[in-house]
Amino acid sequence: MTLFRKGREQESQLRSELAIEQARLRACEHDAARLREVLDAVPVGLVLADHRGVPLLHTPAARFGGHADVLVGEALEAILGAAAAGEATQRRLDLVGPPAKVLQIRGIPLGSGGALAVIDDLTERTRLDAVRTDFVANISHELKTPVGALAVLAEAVADHDDPDVMRGLAERMVMEAHRASSTIDDLLELSRIELGGEAAREVVDLGMVVAEAVHRTALAAERRGISLRVDDPHPPKAIGDSRQLVSALANLLDNAVKYSHDGGTVTIGVTANDGWVEIAVADRGVGIPTRDLDRIFERFYRVDRARSRETGGTGLGLAIVRHVATNHGGEVRVQSHEGEGSVFTLRVPAAESLPTTETDD
Repeated sequence: MTLFRKGREQESQLRSELAIEQARLRACEHDAARLREVLDAVPVGLVLADHRGVPLLHTPAARFGGHADVLVGEALEAILGAAAAGEATQRRLDLVGPPAKVLQIRGIPLGSGGALAVIDDLTERTRLDAVRTDFVANISHELKTPVGALAVLAEAVADHDDPDVMRGLAERMVMEAHRASSTIDDLLELSRIELGGEAAREVVDLGMVVAEAVHRTALAAERRGISLRVDDPHPPKAIGDSRQLVSALANLLDNAVKYSHDGGTVTIGVTANDGWVEIAVADRGVGIPTRDLDRIFERFYRVDRARSRETGGTGLGLAIVRHVATNHGGEVRVQSHEGEGSVFTLRVPAAESLPTTETDD
């Protein structure tokens, strides 16, 4: 009995120790799963290597697919090898793509004798830096040109006594002053819309929006004999910010008028489609070359700079339209053929029908 009892006690002890080890194993597996979740969520790529620089672990952000993985792999081999030998290095990779990417890879020696590579995706940061640089260069040029012209014209006025010459110079000064003022006004409008973020969610009467946008553009159209035709004077309602929508539509109409032929027609149509309202502005003007379609919504981008100077364009109107569309959770599209005209379509959420309640008198 004594031996039997001892055997039972040993068995019980072994079962208890096994249960403890199993609990520890489950805890380790849980911790490992949590660590994997954390590593998977890290926005930078991480590659862990052994003492020889051979990769042991890649996080998802360290994989790019296709030919990019080959180029990154070649860079990692050199960087991890150096880091495993105790040398911290880094390298920048400009991948042509598609998609194009800019990566920075840093190798970090580890005290255990291994190495860690950290891969930062600098693509968006690089793009924003380029946008800021271009913006400063463009705005400097756009303001320097009329201001410089004003200075030259002012000197010319001081040197002439002929009233007709002075009148002509004064008219040119007014034109250049308006050009600088328009650029500043558009910059302020674009800044206000960008900083405003998501548009207000209110029911918007698009009939009023269209009427106000047409009113703003009517004088410029009248000067060139261009008709502004509204297909539906009672369009459906939308959800959004009426001020932003007026600004966007006025810019689309202004753009259509500037690039239409004298005596032409610009048409505004509004249709409801599956929870969205589409505002289309069509002209039969000069159209847009296919090569420029992907860039026309960039700030200061102009298809024809000479014509823009002639018509007084600032190059900011379509950028404003794009931001208004984004703020409304919608989009702006363009269809155009050079020499045949263009159709710009602004898509914003439609207003839901309001419930009605009946009351007894």
